Amino acid sequence: MAPPRRSSNFMAIYGYDVLLGSIAAFYVFMAPFTKVEESFNVQAMHDILYHGHHIENYDHLEFPGVVPRTFIGALLVSVLASPMVLVINLLNLPKIYSLLAVRLALGFFILATLRFLRVQIKDKFGLQVEAFFVILVAIQFHMLFYCTRPLPNILALGLVNLSYGYWLKGSVYATLRCLIFATIVFRCDMLLLLCPLGLELLLTKSISLWEAIKCCAGAVLFSIGLTILVDSIMWQKLLWPEFNVFWFNSVLNRSSEWGTQPFYWYFTSALPRSLLVAYPLFMFGVILDRRILFYVLPVLSFIILYSKLPHKELRFIISSVPIFNLSAAVAASRIYNNRKKSFWNLLYIALLSLLVISLGCTAITFMASYENYPSGYALETLHKVGHTKNTTGELWVHIDTFSAMNGISRFCENGNQWRYSKEEGLPLEEFWQRNFTYLLNEHLSIKGFQCLLKVDGFSRIRLKAGFPPISMVKEPKVYIHGNLQNTDIMHRTWPGCS
Repeated sequence: MAPPRRSSNFMAIYGYDVLLGSIAAFYVFMAPFTKVEESFNVQAMHDILYHGHHIENYDHLEFPGVVPRTFIGALLVSVLASPMVLVINLLNLPKIYSLLAVRLALGFFILATLRFLRVQIKDKFGLQVEAFFVILVAIQFHMLFYCTRPLPNILALGLVNLSYGYWLKGSVYATLRCLIFATIVFRCDMLLLLCPLGLELLLTKSISLWEAIKCCAGAVLFSIGLTILVDSIMWQKLLWPEFNVFWFNSVLNRSSEWGTQPFYWYFTSALPRSLLVAYPLFMFGVILDRRILFYVLPVLSFIILYSKLPHKELRFIISSVPIFNLSAAVAASRIYNNRKKSFWNLLYIALLSLLVISLGCTAITFMASYENYPSGYALETLHKVGHTKNTTGELWVHIDTFSAMNGISRFCENGNQWRYSKEEGLPLEEFWQRNFTYLLNEHLSIKGFQCLLKVDGFSRIRLKAGFPPISMVKEPKVYIHGNLQNTDIMHRTWPGCS
């Protein structure tokens, strides 16, 4: 009987982690490819794992991006993933498996920090609030889908989770240190969370001004010194990456070139989509438990302050989700405990209904996201069917900007005879003058090439009569073209692009 008891103890301690980790892993395996927002850290992790100390071969020196980013997160995740990548290389598996490894390693780190926060929630608010917190995270799409995606926001989220945990635990100076490190190294916009939180701690006399200054000064010097040391080596010039990002986004306001949203967008679009049922519940939680306002107020201030920046994206405020989920979990727990009373019973029925609706919304969002990496699927298909009879010759594939932004990274490349080019700025009429075997391109017709097949991607959601009441509308996003001068390719049967 001993083995069942050990198994029972394991699930009692780590059951919630297994649940959340399984959902996150499901998202990784179902949608393994990455987008342009993740490109720097993805390419950096690839280069660390496959090029090691040969920095001259790193992707960022050829494609530096709009602003430089830190290598510290990529180094951390690469170290965590390196045992898995070593096994993958020994088994001679394609590099795409290494992409899965680094994403799983990142997810492990983020969920470990979320576990730390969850344990503090259990200690302060009880087992039932902890259970509802896990339920809310599990049925929400964005937290578990993004936790394995190597975005600077997600790397910062790990430290923010730790800071929230220390905050609940009463270790306020550790809270400040985590937020300072996140701000200086990963996301300068975390300053908008650090300032309201620090001000609240001062006003409530949770910290002394002098001790706060000493704590913050040490954390600032350490963080700046570390990022300058590491990133100056990796970028081969004196550099503090997040300062450049701050200057670009906040001082020059250049981020608005990527689109703008109205001031209220986070409250009317991003938060409802990311929180789902937790959105109305978190407001209810503030009313039901006076302790919650202390934690919600700085996070709400962070959203309000961030709303002044014209360029807005959901991932920018994902670090607010854990605290809002805590408040929502408190409300859900109170509703559950009072469900046998007449008024509360109505709230309980509404809660169950909203949980089911939220789960449906998550399923729909996942189906849309699954179809949102067309060029990754295109290159995967090309690797399967694009080999030529001349096994000794090189197969050159040109990847256009759209394809590079929508699913392709260095991890997607194969060895052997495959070679790849991401040369930018080539006019369509000049491709035939180059020695490319295949093109991955967003255009249907290119001189000197024949369109061999197309790959569809997500376009929009359409309402319809019957069940289910919605359907995914897809349209061609990426076309695979073959060189007309390559007779081996032209004599084969292809699906075509009509």
